[in-house]
Amino acid sequence: MAPRTFWKGYMKLSLVTCPVTMMPATTEGEKVRFHTLNARTGNRVTSQYVDAVTEKPVREEDEVKGYERGEDDYVFLEDEEIEAVGLESTRTIDIDMFVPDHSIGWVWYDRPHFLLPGDEVGQEAFAVIRDAMAATGTVGISRVVMYRRERAVMLKPRGKGIVLWTLRYGDEVRDEADYFGKVADDKPEAKLMTLVRKLIDERTTAWETEMVSDPVQDRLLDIIAAKKKGKKRPARPKPQAPQDGNVIDIMTALKKSIQAEGRRSSR
Repeated sequence: MAPRTFWKGYMKLSLVTCPVTMMPATTEGEKVRFHTLNARTGNRVTSQYVDAVTEKPVREEDEVKGYERGEDDYVFLEDEEIEAVGLESTRTIDIDMFVPDHSIGWVWYDRPHFLLPGDEVGQEAFAVIRDAMAATGTVGISRVVMYRRERAVMLKPRGKGIVLWTLRYGDEVRDEADYFGKVADDKPEAKLMTLVRKLIDERTTAWETEMVSDPVQDRLLDIIAAKKKGKKRPARPKPQAPQDGNVIDIMTALKKSIQAEGRRSSR
C-alpha cells in the first residue's frame, strides 16, 4: 500500500509550473518501538521540562527558545521571530539553478523523497523537466521549507519520477582532507592487488535487500512473540571466542583466504 501524501505543492522552472506531491522514500514505521513504563503500576511515563535551578516543572506556555551568548546569558527568540526568517512560500519548489550530476558528494545527501505529478494536467510539465535533466546530465537545486526548517534540496530524475534529496547544511559536513590527508600514500604491491581482486571476484554477487536486514529487530520480535505466549525468553547466543592475535603477513593471509573461498564455492 502506497503511503499517504506527505507534502503537496508546486514545482516551478521559470514560467513552467506543475502541481507535485511528495512522500518520504524511506520509513521507520516497521521498527520495534518501546514505551517507558512505571514497573510498579504498568502505566506509561510522560516527560516534562524541569527548571535546572529551581527543579520545578515548567509550564508549556512559559517555554521559550534561547541562544547562549555567555555563561547563563541567553538571547530569547519567539517562535514567530524564527518562522519569519523562513521562505515566503513553503509550498513551491522553485528550481533556480542546475549542477552536473555526480558533482554533489554523497556526504551532502540527507533524506530522500519521491516526487511525482500532483494531477494529470501537470504530467507533461513534470515530464519535460524530468527528462531534460536526465538528457543534460544535471540535477536541480532549490530551497523549500521541510521538517519546520528551510532546506536546500536536490532534484534528481529517476525512472518515471524525481527523487528529491534534502541536503545537509554547510556546517554539518566535515572536510575529508582533514582525515584522509593523514593516511600514507603508499601503493600496494601488484601481487597483493591481484590476490585481493581475485578475492573480491569470488565474493561479488547481485545486490539484494536481505543484505541490509536487521538481525537485532528479528531477535526482539522473537522475544516479544515468546512473551506473548508466556514462554521463556530465547537463549542468548554465546559470544564467539576472540580470534588469535598472532600477526601474519598479508600475502599468506590472502592465499589462505582464497583457498577458503574455493572450498566454500565447491560446497
